[in-house]
Amino acid sequence: MNVSLYIANRYLRSKSSNNAINFITIIAAIGVVLGAASLFIVLSGFAGLKDFTLQFSSVVDPDLKAETALGKSFILTDNQTKQLKNLKDIALYSKIIEERVIITLDNKNDIVTLKGVDESFQSVTSIDSVIVQGSWMAPSSNQVVVGWGISNNLSLGVLDFSKILNIYVPKPGKGQITSTNNAFNTIKAVNVGVFDINEKINDTYVYGSLELAKNLLHYQDNQITSIEFRLSDGADETDVKEKLQAILGDTVIIKNRAQLNDALYKMLNTEYLAVYLIFTLVLIIALFNVIGSIIMMILDKKKTLHTLFNLGATLTDIRRIFFFQGSLMTVFGGFVGIAIGFLVITLQKVFSLVMITPTLAYPVTIKTENFIIVFLTISVLGIIASKIASVRITKSLVEAIN
Repeated sequence: MNVSLYIANRYLRSKSSNNAINFITIIAAIGVVLGAASLFIVLSGFAGLKDFTLQFSSVVDPDLKAETALGKSFILTDNQTKQLKNLKDIALYSKIIEERVIITLDNKNDIVTLKGVDESFQSVTSIDSVIVQGSWMAPSSNQVVVGWGISNNLSLGVLDFSKILNIYVPKPGKGQITSTNNAFNTIKAVNVGVFDINEKINDTYVYGSLELAKNLLHYQDNQITSIEFRLSDGADETDVKEKLQAILGDTVIIKNRAQLNDALYKMLNTEYLAVYLIFTLVLIIALFNVIGSIIMMILDKKKTLHTLFNLGATLTDIRRIFFFQGSLMTVFGGFVGIAIGFLVITLQKVFSLVMITPTLAYPVTIKTENFIIVFLTISVLGIIASKIASVRITKSLVEAIN
C-alpha cells in the first residue's frame, strides 16, 4: 500500500490528543456531508419541479412537428402524404391549421389562436386527458373546445346552444378597408368542451376541426400550416427528422419537443444552473473548514513529520499524506451526504413529507446525473481544498523541529 495513503487513512480514523483539533475535524466532516446532501436534495427537487412543469405542455406537444419555413402555410402533396404513410418510424401524424383569430360572444371578445386539427390529433397527443368539462369535438363539425381561461373570460359554458361563438379572421389582401363587413371572414361555432393544461395555453388556444379552420381561412384541401407526428416505439428521433426533412423539403422546419418549448427549456435550465452555482458556492465556503482542519492537523503532527523526514520521507511524500487525508474526508463525506440526500428524497416520494397544497406533494425526481454531478463537485472541490492545505508544508517547517 502507498505509505502516504496508509498514514493519511490512519490520521483520518484516529483521534488527536488535542480535543480542539478533533472538534474542528468533526465540524469539517459534517460540513462536507451536509453540503453534499443539500446539493443533492436541491437538484432533485428542482428536477421534480422541471418535470412537473413540462408534463403539462407535453400533453399537447407532439414528438416532432413540421412547421412552415416561409409564410403561414404550405402545400402537402399527395406524393408526400403517401411517403409519410409508408414511414415505419411514424406511428401517427396529424395535419394542423393554426391562426390568430378574434372570437366574440354577446358583448365580450378575445384574441386567441385557433388550432384546426384532424381526427388523428387525439391519438398523436393526450388531449383527452385534460378535458375537464364536456367532451372532444365531433370531426368535420363547427364545434370547438376552448381553454379554461378563455371560457372564464367569455363566460362560456359547454353545449349552450343559446350562446353561439363568432370567430373572425381578417381577409388577406391590400388596400384600404372600406367596410368592416368585408374585412373579415367569419364562422359560427358552438363550444362542447373545456380543457385545463396551464395558464398560458388555457388563455391562448381554441381547438376546432380542420374543416372549420379551412373554411374560415379559405384554404385549399391540401393547404396546412404544420404537421404533428407521434413516433413509433424505439424510433431514433434524429434519423426520423432527417427522413421527414427529405420528404417535405426545405419548405418546412422539423422541431422536436424541446425546440417547440425552447424558451421554457432555456428558462428552466438557466434556473437549474443558477441553483447549482449558488449551492456550489455554499460548498466552497464549507470546504474552508477542511482546509482549516488539515492545517491544524499539520501543526499537531509536527514532531511526527520531522521523524518521517529524517527516516527518508520526501517533502512530496509528507504533503501527499495530508492531501490524501483531505481528499478521503471529502470523498467519504460526499458518499454519506449523497446517501442521506437520497434517503430524504425517497421519503418525500413515498410519504409526501412536504406539501405544496393540501393535495399536491412537492415534486422530486431522482436522476442518475444528479448523483454524478454532486459526487464530482464535492470530489473536485475537496481535492482542490486538500491541495491548498497540503502545500503549506515546507522543508523549513519539517526541518526546524527539534
